[in-house]
Amino acid sequence: MPGPDSRIYVAGHTGLAGSAICRRLEAVGYRNLILRTHADLDLTDERAVERFFAAERPSHVILAAAKVGGIAANAAFPTEFLSVNLRIAANVIDSAWRHGAAKLLYLASSCIYPRLTPQPIREEALLTGALEPTNEAYAIAKIAGLKLCQAYRRQYGFDAIVAMPTNLYGPHDRFDAESSHVLPALLRRFYEAKLTGAESVTVWGSGSPRRDFLHADDLAAACLALLRGYSGEMPVNIGSGGDIAIRDLAQLIAAVVGYRGAINFDPSRPDGTPEKRLDISRIAALGWHPSIDLHRGIEDTYRWYRENCARETAAV
Repeated sequence: MPGPDSRIYVAGHTGLAGSAICRRLEAVGYRNLILRTHADLDLTDERAVERFFAAERPSHVILAAAKVGGIAANAAFPTEFLSVNLRIAANVIDSAWRHGAAKLLYLASSCIYPRLTPQPIREEALLTGALEPTNEAYAIAKIAGLKLCQAYRRQYGFDAIVAMPTNLYGPHDRFDAESSHVLPALLRRFYEAKLTGAESVTVWGSGSPRRDFLHADDLAAACLALLRGYSGEMPVNIGSGGDIAIRDLAQLIAAVVGYRGAINFDPSRPDGTPEKRLDISRIAALGWHPSIDLHRGIEDTYRWYRENCARETAAV
């Protein structure tokens, strides 16, 4: 278990998951976080990563850095989603082991589960069926990272563990039209539609797929529980314990934003996986449970978005 003076490297600390993890670590007294921006350290550069680990020698590593995006971004840039995430995982996991890290926590993703699998999804479902085509490249890279953790554990005894987060949202999310996931994308679109007085907003897909959404601060608490209390080869799901249809999610976000126009759905656009809800019994056995309900979490995210991402627009 890391002590308060442990040298903890959080890779990807400016992103949604990484920033939440840093806030959590600092809140409970960890004072020795090692942080680097992409400009300071390119994790796809093997030599740069090697030099960094040789110089800093962190005792614990949390690998939250990744190239991420929604359906549109994954469809447009499969090469980058595959190659960038492969190189990040290979470079960081290998250097962490070579330079004596006591533990590494790798953040995979629930999108690596088969497209069609019994719900709620248990960790044993991994690699039991075909992947969802709309995010296949990203999923394959994340599976490779997971398997690298297992391989280093088996071959070298390296305490590399894997968390399997569901769809995350919260402060420091991506809200741009090109790379955002469904929840932040909808939040921005309804906000802008309210400002412009748009009569309607069109949402991709039928609205019927169901998704499990978790606030990033709840993920951060789960990651700390894993660092303190878990050492095993099996990845561990981290989710809300429930799910919501995209149609209902859109209506909820519109209500939070205060948009009162029509919401239309375009079934000619891809839906992605029909249903995705995680079984969280393993992480619950460690004493962790989510604490932020979806409505409150969306309000929190909307407030952060307005304060940090919509300054160029008149306040609503």
